[in-house]
Amino acid sequence: MSVTEMFSYIQGFLSADQDVREDIRKVVQNLEQTAREILTVLQSVHQPTGFKEIPSKCAKARELFCTVKTHLSELKRKFPMEQYYRFHEHWRFVLQRLTFLAAFVVYLESEALVTREEAAQILGIEVVREKGFHLDIEDYLAGVLIMASELSRLAVNSVTAGDYTRPIRISNFINELDSGFRLLNLKNDPLRKRYDGLKYDVKKIEEVVYDLSIRGLSKEAETEANM
Repeated sequence: MSVTEMFSYIQGFLSADQDVREDIRKVVQNLEQTAREILTVLQSVHQPTGFKEIPSKCAKARELFCTVKTHLSELKRKFPMEQYYRFHEHWRFVLQRLTFLAAFVVYLESEALVTREEAAQILGIEVVREKGFHLDIEDYLAGVLIMASELSRLAVNSVTAGDYTRPIRISNFINELDSGFRLLNLKNDPLRKRYDGLKYDVKKIEEVVYDLSIRGLSKEAETEANM
């Protein structure tokens, strides 16, 4: 093979690779748009009257996750599955956002932590790497940490809406989540930095609960909850 033929071959490879990446980017753009739509639906729970609408908003979000499944199904067909991590950078961020949204929906519905398996099921993808397009463990953890920040905001807005029991429940949940993350030896720099943010979320929620306590509202809330 001559030098010219060698570089012509290389150019063909590069062009094919660029075509695949462009196809992936187009699908990811659609995923990002749907993620924004889901977020818009869920953001309404932060409004004073939003807590009453949680069931309907979660139902609407789950409907939109059907669109997410369609886009992810399309994405799977754009590249060989064994090359997942070669192109992972293209959808990593949006997959983390979608995991956060799935986790937030599950929390709003049941005040429980979404498992990696549940999140993958909501997204319509696999958990096990060998089975194909899957939810990477670090993407799952990043999504959970994004949810923690959203819950710290929800705790503050709960007080504004006159719901004094919710911040206490959120505080218990976030403290348990923090304890879980402390068991992990995080070596992924972006993930470790995001975990550092969890410490601020814990502190922020603790301040909300403390404020309720000194104002006597936490005892009032507990009394109402037990009635």
